[in-house]
Order: sequence, then C-alpha cells, then structure tokens
Amino acid sequence: MADIPLQVISENAASERRITPSWSITQLKRKLEPVTGIPPSSQRISLKTASQGTVAVEAADEDSTLLSNFPLSAYAELHIIDTRPASAKLNFNDTTGVDKYVMPADEYEKKSDSVLAWKKAEKLGRFNPEAPSLEKAKIEGFASEVRSRGIEVGKRCRVGGDDSRRGEVKYVGEVKEIPGSIGAWIGVHLDEPVGKNDGSIGDTRYWGAESALKHGVFVRPERVEVGDYPTLDDLEDMEEI
Repeated sequence: MADIPLQVISENAASERRITPSWSITQLKRKLEPVTGIPPSSQRISLKTASQGTVAVEAADEDSTLLSNFPLSAYAELHIIDTRPASAKLNFNDTTGVDKYVMPADEYEKKSDSVLAWKKAEKLGRFNPEAPSLEKAKIEGFASEVRSRGIEVGKRCRVGGDDSRRGEVKYVGEVKEIPGSIGAWIGVHLDEPVGKNDGSIGDTRYWGAESALKHGVFVRPERVEVGDYPTLDDLEDMEEI
C-alpha cells in the first residue's frame, strides 16, 4: 500500500509527513517522537478527516494494530497531544536561556556588507552631509506654522478641524518623549476626555495634575486652529429640561 501524505500537527511543530499504512500505532509513535519532541508513551493521537471528522488513533494492542485500520486520506490532519504535565514538557519557544551572539559595535562598523555600510555609501540619515540643514529647515517650518496660525498658550482652539474636539492650548514646544521627533508640538487640553494622555508623557508632565481622564493630546501645529471656540454646551440644543 502506498504512503499517504498527512499534516502532522503538535503544540510546537507542524509539517507534512508521508505515513505508511502498514505501520503499527507503536511504530508511528516512535517515528513521531523526533518530529514532535513528545515521547511515545505521552502521545495522544487523533486523525481529523473531511469525511469522518475526528477519529482517535488508539487501540488496546497498539503493537499489532495497523494504521490501515483507520480512515487515512491524503492531507488529513494528524494531531498529537502531549499528555505530560506542564512541568515535564520542554518549551521549545522559550529562548531566554539561550546564549545569543551580539556583535561588538566596533566590529560592526568595519563590515562592508552591513546596513550601516550601505547607509554610509548612499549618504543616508546621519551620513547625509545636508542632514543638519534639513533638520534645521524642518524645525523652522514648524516654528513658522506656529507663528502664522497665532498659536499661543492659553488660546482656545479646535484640533483636526473637528468641532467636537475643542480645548485650550497648554503647551508649545518640543516633546523629547516622542521618538524621532523634532520641532514644535502643541499640547491641547480638550474639553472632553477624548485625548491620549492627561498632559504628561512618560515621566514628564507638561501641564495639569495627574488624572485618570485623558483630556490631553499632542499634535503638530498644522492640526490646530485657534479662534473663538467656546466650550460646547451639551444642553444648548435642548428646548426643555
């Protein structure tokens, strides 16, 4: 009888294997041990087919019971469960105890086939001789946006053109806690707690006191419109109370 391809699936592995129907259950378990890492005595096997559902691959005498007694079909799923207690199982996904090689920085600097070497050759990022001037231009661009929009601490505003996101400008300046950012950010205390923070980022508080309500948001100047944006009255559209 020809071999049959099956999908062998366990907690830590999944692969396609060719199974010989003339094998006994005991032979199958022995062959599955190096594939799954589960000892034969701790394997509970089931066969999942499209036509007959899930069938347990077990017998009173597994040494003489052949796999041909079960409804094997091409690409059916053979599931192997590890019956050992958790403390006795090997966790193949836990790499905390595995020594990892970390290349020294000076050695990495000398490599000619690294990403760093490519950036140097292409003059990208900090290797771009124009980078300082580009950064300066970006900072000035944000500052110019602040001036042209008349953004100042204490002014009323709305954020992102959304009339429901009104508030008061509380901070204008750089926010070092935002990775990779340069130039001015605008800190706004929204009237409603629909922001991202309470006026602080990380360990730095930019305004107000600690609160569980998130009224604070930091945005770039182009998203802020200052003007006559009074606090919205939730009851202003109601004719009667």
